[in-house]
Amino acid sequence: MDHAPARPPLRLVPGGAGPSAPRDRRRPELLLRVAVGQVLRAERAEQRRTLADVAATARVSLPYLSEVERGRKEPSSEVLAAVCEALDLTLVDLLQRTGTTLAGAASTGRSGVTLSLAA
Repeated sequence: MDHAPARPPLRLVPGGAGPSAPRDRRRPELLLRVAVGQVLRAERAEQRRTLADVAATARVSLPYLSEVERGRKEPSSEVLAAVCEALDLTLVDLLQRTGTTLAGAASTGRSGVTLSLAA
């Protein structure tokens, strides 16, 4: 019985895939997780609350919430709902502010992270 060899999964490579990678002339867009983190951090700071306070209220670990705010973790909808509740922020408000953040980044050409796919 012949089996084709399994293809390795795609992996994300920070900073591009090297000199042989095709050049994309578009500027990379701000990642959703980065924009969400920026909005959450700005709201927390505006409320003059500590990361520890919000994490405890949301029942999320402090290191994880820190990673979310820095755009390094992609939170589940349950975590977002808990953090929004802790901040007395509706999910709709979070998504609207995130959309505004993404639109602003797109108009100025800013990006949070550059990623490319490599096989």
